[in-house]
Amino acid sequence: MKVGAFFTYLVLLAASLHAAEPPRPNILLILSDDLGYSDLGCYGSEISTPNLDALAKDGLRFTQFYNTARCWPSRAAILTGYYAQEVCRDTVPGVRSGGLAPRPPWGRLLPEMLRPLGYRSYHSGKWHIDGRPLQNGFDHSYRIEDYDRHFGPRAHSEEDVPLPPVAKDTGYYSSTAFADHAIKCLREHAEKYSAQPFFSYLAFTAPHFPLQAPPEDIARYKDKYLRGWDAMREDRWQRMHAMGIGGSALSAIEREVGPPYDFPAAIQRLGPNEVNRPLPWDELSQSQREFQAAKMAVHAAMVDRMDHEIGRVLAQLRAMGAMENTLIFFLSDNGASAEMMMRGDGHDPNAECGTGATFLSLGPGWSSFANTPFRRHKIWVHEGGISTPFIVHWPRGIVAHGELRTTPAHIIDFVPTILELAGGKPSDTWDGPPLPPMPGLSLVPLFAKDGAVTHASLWWKHERNRALRVGNWKIVAAGEASPWELYDMSMDRSETKNLAAAMPDKVREMSEEWRRQTDLYSALAAKEAPPFTAPISQPPPPPKTP
Repeated sequence: MKVGAFFTYLVLLAASLHAAEPPRPNILLILSDDLGYSDLGCYGSEISTPNLDALAKDGLRFTQFYNTARCWPSRAAILTGYYAQEVCRDTVPGVRSGGLAPRPPWGRLLPEMLRPLGYRSYHSGKWHIDGRPLQNGFDHSYRIEDYDRHFGPRAHSEEDVPLPPVAKDTGYYSSTAFADHAIKCLREHAEKYSAQPFFSYLAFTAPHFPLQAPPEDIARYKDKYLRGWDAMREDRWQRMHAMGIGGSALSAIEREVGPPYDFPAAIQRLGPNEVNRPLPWDELSQSQREFQAAKMAVHAAMVDRMDHEIGRVLAQLRAMGAMENTLIFFLSDNGASAEMMMRGDGHDPNAECGTGATFLSLGPGWSSFANTPFRRHKIWVHEGGISTPFIVHWPRGIVAHGELRTTPAHIIDFVPTILELAGGKPSDTWDGPPLPPMPGLSLVPLFAKDGAVTHASLWWKHERNRALRVGNWKIVAAGEASPWELYDMSMDRSETKNLAAAMPDKVREMSEEWRRQTDLYSALAAKEAPPFTAPISQPPPPPKTP
């Protein structure tokens, strides 16, 4: 072959190989708020979630995916790639930290890492992170800061500019408004920036309290939950067990465990039909059963409506020809919540359940149901507080359809995963001191048929609740004064058989590792933040008198 012809051949070969490389994916990260592990149809629920179920059928479901047990720490971990304590976004003793504290300069958000790689980024919905979206790399944002009203928010903004409060009876509903904004951004992207990939962060406030939903959605679930949390929890478990999701046992409802924060005056104002313990259903009066069933109907309606709005966003992706190469993630920021309080506009006991005039919470009975088959709730780091449904869908990049992934993984894995696919790494655009190593791993190997990802450990600390998972072993404690419990996750995912007394050496070994990591993350936070005698945290404010 002549030199010129050979050179031409090499050029053509290189061009063909380059053309064969798939373009970098778009990213759609959908985050729910206070959704229970079993609240989707594809995870065993009776709630109608056809759009998410379809994503699961054509994609992957993770059975052991974890969050931080609380809203703002989870958002920090998702968008920075660090444990929340490392970036001062959960309480570190003696350090300015917690829900109101700023991140260190190196604790950048994902859009700042993606922008130099050619991505445009859009935010729609809940924020609950320090700073503002456009200051942190997003190109567009609709942000809600009023978490007490789904129908008429008083504090919301677009492009970081405050908007007027929404009047009641205007047809506004949070999930619809968030989807509307996400769709608007995608349409603009298709019209003006189609040559660039996008990152869309769609953060719903549903089904977080207050329980509020459009009346037509609530009507679909009227009287559906009159059988109660005990019997219906067993039903969910049977469906989950048949799916191979959730382990091997259904934990018992802990009847003595109520809300994590005690607001007795609020419970009293909510009336005699409200209960702040997950009592046996057959011990409730008829009026209490009807009241409790009506609450769960609203929770179901909120999940149903969120799924419907997700369907509209997916339709926009299809319309713009982006569905094949959009990597979609869906998850919840923590488990279902046992919190019970009264905020916002208060509670009108004479108003219909689920309207803007009522302020009701799911409570520990239905939260135990939503977190089937696990123990505890949001804020605790037992499995009920930290386990989330996690769906991954990407037609161009995932060959498997409808498969399960049982590998333990965590929200700290999002940034490494997305950056690997985007073709960059955190240090690419950072000109400061060396970045602390990220604790997460890329999940990309799990998108293949037989790929594997193995964390050396996964660590938790929130509101003095503590946990560490190493392989199939997990230690966990509810509060600083409680002793460590030990569970074999391969046999007992529902944490029903505490092995701590039988295996003290294993407890000691793991507790020392938990302490080592705690000291490491605390030292990193202290290095970047000035000492502060009273750590900032963000517990719920006192209930307001209606």
